[in-house]
Amino acid sequence: MEPFAKAASAVDSLFSRNPLPSGVTRVLPEEAGADYWPEGFTLSGVNAGIKPQRRDLMLLFCDGPSSAASVFTTNRCCAAPVELSKRHLAASNGRMRAVVCNSGNANAATGARGLEDAARMAAETAAAFGISPEEVLVASTGVIGQLLPVDRIEAAMPALTEASGPQQWRAAAEAIMTTDTFPKFFAVDVALSGGTARIAGIAKGSGMICPNMATMLAFLCTDASIGPELLQEHLSAANAVSFNAITVDGDTSTNDMAAILASGRGPAVARGSEDSRIFGEALRSVMSMLAQLIVVDGEGATKFVEIRIEGARNDDEAQMAAMTVANSPLVKTAIHGEDANWGRIIAAVGRSGAVFVQEELAVWFDALPILKPGLDAGFSEEEAKRVISKEAYTIRVSLGNGQGRATVWTCDLSKRYIEINGSYRS
Repeated sequence: MEPFAKAASAVDSLFSRNPLPSGVTRVLPEEAGADYWPEGFTLSGVNAGIKPQRRDLMLLFCDGPSSAASVFTTNRCCAAPVELSKRHLAASNGRMRAVVCNSGNANAATGARGLEDAARMAAETAAAFGISPEEVLVASTGVIGQLLPVDRIEAAMPALTEASGPQQWRAAAEAIMTTDTFPKFFAVDVALSGGTARIAGIAKGSGMICPNMATMLAFLCTDASIGPELLQEHLSAANAVSFNAITVDGDTSTNDMAAILASGRGPAVARGSEDSRIFGEALRSVMSMLAQLIVVDGEGATKFVEIRIEGARNDDEAQMAAMTVANSPLVKTAIHGEDANWGRIIAAVGRSGAVFVQEELAVWFDALPILKPGLDAGFSEEEAKRVISKEAYTIRVSLGNGQGRATVWTCDLSKRYIEINGSYRS
């Protein structure tokens, strides 16, 4: 299946499982794409020669001052673009104009030279639009430990800026892909008291996916009028239940970033207002969709599984249990083999750090009871096989010990994952 068609199919499938909040509606992309992106933004994606033939350089630009917010990897071995973007976000007081991103090279573990190269990316972008380098966020993704061929990026900058337009979101989404098999995108309209605001985003991610955060990049835009501080609060809150609630393989990257720019062309969002609440829910919906698309496109993945923990002492313990189950190689291989091995699930919960009495545990595959309190596992293997043979389903576990709950999205672990990562640098 063609990558864009595969992306559309994945979005449609996930959308059927994720109802949008009241007042929020999905925006369907047109082939031209001109009306898909929020007002005030242009995008582009070109090939700079970092990767052979495929697009590998992306630009997102706002035609006026914009509020900005971002979250970054917590990996201590963070890449040069992460360090530089943190500095720029602080120096500009959350007022950014552009994001430039390359794929094919992470510019990570590259020392002082890496910071110089990231700064050159920002400077070239700023010069092209007559803005300050501190108004540019820089991102990179790809192989770690190799110097960035920044000369190629500088040479490609005229083509990148010339190609920029509101209809180029698809090219931009393709330019940030690494092992992704399809571009990731989603957009919604939000009904606010002052009119309709749009939130749209693109993302990349397929492997090395685990909080906090993962090998993922996400660039979002909105035409809402919202200040940087409130925008940061909404982004951080949405990130906790989206990009920080996914795992493919338990590895956290050096380069990940999620950023949002607000052009201010649309209705205002004020702190403490009903509009603010609705905007926050809409942003969570967009980011959750992009996060789930990353899991669906996990390296070698054939299954999308929601891990839902309930009945924990608190939400933190529920999150620990959910992430432990989602990251367990034994659980993930059982998912791949369509084996209803509930013992692996409760073993993972038992080592997660969550406190409970094992006789109170209950496990379901979708709505099918697998384990009942009292360690009663009298379920139908045939019915269980019917559920776990599906491409997407939910594993729900109750700890019987409180009101805490958490949801994490994961995938299976297949031989294809090993093949991809066994030859990643080649």
